[in-house]
Amino acid sequence: MADLFSRDDDDAPAGERGITRAPLAVRMRPRTLDDVVGQGHLLAPGSPLRRLVEGGDGRAGPASVVLWGPPGTGKTTLAHVVSRATGRRFVELSAITAGVKDVRRVMEEARDARDLYDRHTVLFLDEIHRFTKAQQDALLPGVENRWVVLVAATTENPSFSVISPLLSRSLVLTLRPLSQDDVAGLLERAVTDERGLAGEVRVEPAALEHLVRLAGGDARRGLTALEAAAGVALSEGTDVVTVEHAERALDAAVVRYDREGDQHYDVASAFIKSMRGSDVDAALHYLARMLEAGEDPRFVARRIIIAASEEVAMADPSALQTAVAAAQAVQLIGMPEGRLVLAQAVVHVATAPKSNAVSSAVAAATADVRAGRGGPVPVHLRDAHYPGARQLGHGKGYVYAHDAPHAVAAQQYAPDDLVGRVYYEPSERGFEANVRTRLERLRALLRGE
Repeated sequence: MADLFSRDDDDAPAGERGITRAPLAVRMRPRTLDDVVGQGHLLAPGSPLRRLVEGGDGRAGPASVVLWGPPGTGKTTLAHVVSRATGRRFVELSAITAGVKDVRRVMEEARDARDLYDRHTVLFLDEIHRFTKAQQDALLPGVENRWVVLVAATTENPSFSVISPLLSRSLVLTLRPLSQDDVAGLLERAVTDERGLAGEVRVEPAALEHLVRLAGGDARRGLTALEAAAGVALSEGTDVVTVEHAERALDAAVVRYDREGDQHYDVASAFIKSMRGSDVDAALHYLARMLEAGEDPRFVARRIIIAASEEVAMADPSALQTAVAAAQAVQLIGMPEGRLVLAQAVVHVATAPKSNAVSSAVAAATADVRAGRGGPVPVHLRDAHYPGARQLGHGKGYVYAHDAPHAVAAQQYAPDDLVGRVYYEPSERGFEANVRTRLERLRALLRGE
């Protein structure tokens, strides 16, 4: 039986030739744009990416492109496809290991190659979001003068991670997660392709479905899972990959979540909106997703506290008590047990009756203050404790509320220009329905009715 894990690829790019035990994901890397799975929105005839690959002389395509997308969607693959364009030098740098000196050296060599030999250079910069501002600044001369065609890859939103001068000189291409059909087709091809498993194994439909689900739209993860499952099957003397083989090869799917990038904000946003929308199951999913990815539980607890006041508030005042108690409990017991109290708080907030009346009220009051509304404090409410205050009339006519019937005194509290202004309008949901009835009576008493 052929060794599935030591096959060399004679047609691989220079950096991949002669690799011993090359991973399946490397061996199956597409060689042309037509081999690329998914990303049809970027591969249409005449698209900037095709012009970059097919331009040949380096002048037909864009000066710089930033490939933005989740892991395993083809950013590195597209860079290697670009490298195969006729007549181009290909230089690859990693933001993890390269410094400003390395960037400047590449730029000087690219300028010399263009001026002396009329050869254009493609610079692939992986994980550009890890570059400092100074490192990104060093790229500008080469990009602006077209000494290099820069192909930069990032999993983070370029608007946050790439400096403005470089971003303005670049075309940002967004790569989308692969569909399940895309991943399934890729895995089926890898089973039969000579560069892949060359038909040495057969994958049961249920096992393929399991592998596709674990991939989560990530081609590299799917191929790695397939290779591991095939290895388990072959080690047991069988050429049929089952669900059991796939499960033993992989403990769990890797959670796609970047605590410092836009995924952090996207998942947190979905978490809050799910609680607001009373979808407790979705809210619990996003809770688990954040915690499994290593999110700080204190961050999660703060979001729940905010939601308790912003989304529930007086419709169920106990929701805030639960949220605060959960935050304190997490501090006391830590993780992983802390997920239980966080989950309890999420369930309370998500299933509670909803009202944004409090947040709307304080927003309206703040808007009036910022607009300059609200005159002097009425004289009878001003502080009368310091010497001379009573000579100014402070406190004169003030009625102590507890001396009035029902402990509500009919007197003016708001500044003159805001008398009668209503901010808080309780809903008719949950406990707030009781508040609404009481508030109507309180306002009537304040008006002396």
